[in-house]
Amino acid sequence: MVLWLMLELREYFPPLRVFRYVSFRVIAAMLTAMIISFVLHPWFIRRLQSRQIGQVIRAVGPESHFSKAGTPTMGGSLVLFALVIPTILWAELSNLYVWAGLMVTVTFGVIGFIDDYLKLRYRNSKGLPGRYKLLFQFTISAVVLLALFREEAGFDRTLYLPFVSAQKFALELPLWLFIPFAVIVVSGYGNAVNLTDGLDGLAIGPVMVAAGTFMVLAYGAGTVLTLPMTGPDGITGYFAFNIAEYLHLPFVPGANELAVFAASIIGAGVGFLWYNSYPAQVFMGDVGSLALGGAIGMLAVLTKNELLSLIICGLFVVEALSVITQTTSYKLTGKRVFKMAPIHHHFEKLGWQEPKIVVRFWIVSVMLALVALASLKVR
Repeated sequence: MVLWLMLELREYFPPLRVFRYVSFRVIAAMLTAMIISFVLHPWFIRRLQSRQIGQVIRAVGPESHFSKAGTPTMGGSLVLFALVIPTILWAELSNLYVWAGLMVTVTFGVIGFIDDYLKLRYRNSKGLPGRYKLLFQFTISAVVLLALFREEAGFDRTLYLPFVSAQKFALELPLWLFIPFAVIVVSGYGNAVNLTDGLDGLAIGPVMVAAGTFMVLAYGAGTVLTLPMTGPDGITGYFAFNIAEYLHLPFVPGANELAVFAASIIGAGVGFLWYNSYPAQVFMGDVGSLALGGAIGMLAVLTKNELLSLIICGLFVVEALSVITQTTSYKLTGKRVFKMAPIHHHFEKLGWQEPKIVVRFWIVSVMLALVALASLKVR
């Protein structure tokens, strides 16, 4: 929206041409999201408190969490607002990737909102049954991805291996196989982030780290720079420098606009973390965790980093696997592998203090992101 306006006015004021650069709009989107978040959060928290929208704590959860009962929840609603508005303001609105990411993010947020509302309405931690949440997530992501990756659209349905040059190896999947795979990726991260959101600041930190990593990958995947060629007499011409080709990434035309979307996630996350850090003044709720997880999943699929995302989002993967392992083991053998799942509760049961778990998990997520980015040079 702002991009269109500025480009219309650039003939009258040439410096406005800076708005056509994705790198500039990435910074603008991040700052806009931060400002929205910082300005609105105090008012939003007061509104939640006045309406007695407080967290419902599981009776079987760690005892240290009982004191958190009544803390304002559904803070993810503001996170969602703070990332959607800057994306619409600063991204190229003719870009289908941007709209696909926003569509899944917002609709996943609606699912989470319904879940949170039912928990508050009936004062228990059950909310929307899991099978319905999965059904809605699968349906929404399938519809969006099918519309985007249908045969006639011609979008890339290829899988690329981490640490392997995209120009040397690629596995193109038929539509009937790619869509279910992509749906599992998107819905899987939606639920993985939801499972991770159990301690103050635990989920939002790795979400920002993952969004920052995808921001770099998105910019690299879709950006072609026009650089000058110089000679003895000065500039003799220009040549196109394809960043994706240089870094051996899959080239996805238009994916660089997703860097604006990822930057908005980071900005909104920073503002939320200010109030969600220990001891939290507001909780994200499912409205935030499902939305952010869906956003991360879409970034993985749209930038063609579905397999690399297993490293980037490794913390979320481990959290989800700990729940699957615990549930499977208990059903088959009657024994638990962990003292409590997800795995962050296991460390709580071992006596680790909540802030220590959160910071150490953040460190792990940063290390995994660095490994993923290092794969660019290994290729």
